[in-house]
Amino acid sequence: MRKSALATAVLFGTSLAWLPAALAQTPGLEVPLSLPGPGWKTCPRCENQAHIADDRKKANVDTRQFDAHDISGVWGDNGIRLNLDTLPPFTPYGKKLFDATKSTVRGINSKDPINICDPLGYPRLFTYNYGIEFIQLPGRTLEFFEYGHTWRTIWTDGRKLPADPPVARYLGYAVGKWDGDTFIIESTGFDERPWLADGVGVTYYSHKGEYEDNHGFPHSADMKVVESYKRLNYGKLQSTLTIDDPKVYTKPWVTMDVATLRPNAELSEYFCVPSEQIAFNSKAIIPTTGAPKGTTLGH
Repeated sequence: MRKSALATAVLFGTSLAWLPAALAQTPGLEVPLSLPGPGWKTCPRCENQAHIADDRKKANVDTRQFDAHDISGVWGDNGIRLNLDTLPPFTPYGKKLFDATKSTVRGINSKDPINICDPLGYPRLFTYNYGIEFIQLPGRTLEFFEYGHTWRTIWTDGRKLPADPPVARYLGYAVGKWDGDTFIIESTGFDERPWLADGVGVTYYSHKGEYEDNHGFPHSADMKVVESYKRLNYGKLQSTLTIDDPKVYTKPWVTMDVATLRPNAELSEYFCVPSEQIAFNSKAIIPTTGAPKGTTLGH
């Protein structure tokens, strides 16, 4: 368990891109899967590409018959990142919020709420989770996430979104319905503290011409999110995520991608443990950045 916690802490101090490859040993099928015991399955990110391809081949995901109104199953292994090519310009207020997220320590997102294990919020929880699972029930659809071992409830019982939510929520208030073969989710009432995403991999230049990418993408409490999911075949789920926040962005921010089914995987648990995270930041992350003594991470 200590090894898992260490991997968690390293993840938060660096880019997320390497983790699935690191946990899913390469190169091929000769590498045995690590399972808890007979009858158990591996986690989505714990399979290398060879095992994923083999599982999908055995499940006949491209030719198998499917119910277009059934999106249940474990999908993906590293989320769907927001499309930075479609990132809209900021409003003046949005630019102010964005500038306020700039890291105080070069090389890491020092103000990222994840550094102190604050909830990711939505849609960030979706965009780089280590697998999600939809479970459809009468009157509701549950969306489970491996990171945080948590879920959100998407109500399908006909209720409307609250016009003026009494309490802001990290995951918002969500309702869903079918439009033909497409499942539509609308969400509102979000707590504004979480970021939509970190700024790793995005190039910005200060007035001095210096490269800097340690920001986070903010949103306001007025943000609304619309998602659509359509099963293209048994093993592919077309996903469209639209972020509409006129206070922060000059137009809606749209991300489109395809999530793939993991037919031989089940969600594990992946917690951010505050005590371990704080200790790791103090002993490993902060000293390597050259930050002044007493530097803290998180908002």
